[in-house]
Amino acid sequence: MHHLRYKDMKTFIVAAFAALSLASGAARNAAKTACENPMPIEAALNAETKPGETLTTTGGAPPSPEATASPQSPLKLPLVNPRVVVSKGKRQLALYAGGAVVRTYRIALGANPSDDKVRQGDRATPEGDFYICVKNARSNFYLSLGLSYPNAEDAERGLRDKLITRAERNAIVRAIQNKRRPPWNTALGGEIFIHGGGTDGDWTWGCVALSNADIKELFDALPLGTSVRIEH
Repeated sequence: MHHLRYKDMKTFIVAAFAALSLASGAARNAAKTACENPMPIEAALNAETKPGETLTTTGGAPPSPEATASPQSPLKLPLVNPRVVVSKGKRQLALYAGGAVVRTYRIALGANPSDDKVRQGDRATPEGDFYICVKNARSNFYLSLGLSYPNAEDAERGLRDKLITRAERNAIVRAIQNKRRPPWNTALGGEIFIHGGGTDGDWTWGCVALSNADIKELFDALPLGTSVRIEH
């Protein structure tokens, strides 16, 4: 009798651990497939918030950043004339202040990391000059900084290639001229963010991913309107 109970208990424990492992893997895969579209929390917040505003929600505190915080000295805030340069080839984000590099961070890119972004769903990270048009304190990926993709050049290309209408082109150009968030619901794609979630391989839908500790430092240091250049 005791032998049978032992076997039953052993079988139950093995099954429980197997179920837990499957659930953990599914959660990781779900996170890796939601960056540009769909991005449920990002998309819902952005749709309900005026372009260029900092996004916040009520509720509990956001998740804590990774325990392995940067060993460097804290940034001296506010930064003087901050700007960001992303090198896709180097998988590196450089933070400038006062004309000098003050931080470099390791990054991950979209699953199509080499190409420039052309259209929605191509999983490419765009190249060009952008600015931070949204700050989301309740991102699916800890914290996020929304970029002004598509920019005016993307809009002209999209119109030329018949991906967007003239009205969509005009709406994008007008938003860029006013330093607002451009429309993110055209065939050119949108919702390109710098966000957390880790740098374990190129896994996003076109966004730039950092460690949670690094995006926390950037999020706190960079205001809306900060220039972001993404180079090949």
